[in-house]
Amino acid sequence: MVARIYKPSRNAMQSGVGKTRLWVLEYEPEHARMVEPLMGYTSSADMRSQIRLTFETKEEAVAYAQKRDIPFQVFEPHETGRRRMAYSDNFAFTRVGQWTH
Repeated sequence: MVARIYKPSRNAMQSGVGKTRLWVLEYEPEHARMVEPLMGYTSSADMRSQIRLTFETKEEAVAYAQKRDIPFQVFEPHETGRRRMAYSDNFAFTRVGQWTH
């Protein structure tokens, strides 16, 4: 069973960087999820899918996987550039695009 080591990205509803600073080690699913016919719940017989370990650095996560002989893949994070903008920039004379009102 292969493990993934990655740094989570922020979701579309987040403006901050909460829960994106740590590296995560998760196992990839071994079996597909099953739908229970009576209630419609989705379940899985794969117990490793519940394991989610966090590490301060990528090197710690890789060392953990190597020490326990866990095959792994490392996914590098895509860093996004953040543009700082003040509210007053909306009304600047040098603004690109027209301001209507």
